[in-house]
Amino acid sequence: MGDPHRVGIVGLGFISRAYLDTLANHPAVRLTAVADLDPTRSAAVAAELPGTEAISVEHLLGSADVDTVLNLTVPAAHAEISLRAIDAGKNVFVEKPLAVTFPEGREIIDRAAAAGVLVGCAPDTVLGTGAQTARAAIDSGLIGRPLSASAVMITPGHERWHPDPDFYYTAGGGPLLDMGPYYITALIHLLGPVRTVLGAASRLRTERVIGSGARTGHRIPVEVDSHVSGVLEHVNGALSTITTSFDGVATTAAPIEVHGEIGTLAVPDPNHFDGETRLFPLGGTGWRTLPLSAGYTGAGRGTGLLDLVTAGAQRAPRAGGELALHVLETMTALLRSADEGRRIELTTTAERPSPVPLTPVDESLGRSPEGSGRPPE
Repeated sequence: MGDPHRVGIVGLGFISRAYLDTLANHPAVRLTAVADLDPTRSAAVAAELPGTEAISVEHLLGSADVDTVLNLTVPAAHAEISLRAIDAGKNVFVEKPLAVTFPEGREIIDRAAAAGVLVGCAPDTVLGTGAQTARAAIDSGLIGRPLSASAVMITPGHERWHPDPDFYYTAGGGPLLDMGPYYITALIHLLGPVRTVLGAASRLRTERVIGSGARTGHRIPVEVDSHVSGVLEHVNGALSTITTSFDGVATTAAPIEVHGEIGTLAVPDPNHFDGETRLFPLGGTGWRTLPLSAGYTGAGRGTGLLDLVTAGAQRAPRAGGELALHVLETMTALLRSADEGRRIELTTTAERPSPVPLTPVDESLGRSPEGSGRPPE
């Protein structure tokens, strides 16, 4: 089956632990190198992983022992690190969002295509049994023709639990760019690509107070909108409404609901891989939970990278760069719409990724059929 695909990780902050839990002992990949601006952090991670070297970012990006760079830096650095990796001939898998701005995201995809390397991007949670079971229900006609959907994410703000939440309130942060990728990616898996958007946004607080860690009580400025609402018009004619907010305490709304001619689906939280999909049929008397019918079981953060490097020539990666670019344009267009007060037509589109059969992640993503995992010629 060839050697495991060689992965180097740049950025070892809060989210890296979830990726390490998935990738560290997976037979399809080998973590050959890690790098962080804090060398003590990279040294500590490397010490946990036999055969993994703690090196500088520059050394990692140029290493002949790295096939794919897993970019877990803060959003503002996503484009810089991804472009440097691409220019070094590496595949890239990026933590969401693909970039802070749409032009940066466009450049990542274009430069990767010119270099003949692959780009993947989180979120990969939509490849789990939650969103995939809901998609299978829609595709099988269980709710009839889908007409509309709603997506709701409301929290008091990440400063309550994150010890260093500053970047959530600077360029590239905010509830839409931070959490919107989960919801919009799921909506595209469920209903297909987006054609136009109309947005509104607000920023009613100028600062936040850190609630945990060594900086508890420290005040940080809010430089981005903290509540964003919008309407997405999908190519198939369905309308989705979305609300993402760091300005609420709680909500009773389902994370995602899809309404069709003969039924409504309640879709589980797209920030998780699993969860119950529930159906309320037309003329029914209550909700019923659907059995799991699709998706990677036992999946965790990094499943999208595994899907990318094992796709080979048989199919496109399900967490691929073109989808991530379309999601990024959808979000940045919503923010631009809110700022300009007008409807905006998107310039990108994306194919719905191929559905994921109900399969244990370790069985379907065992080893790369391409050996090194390099893109096909």
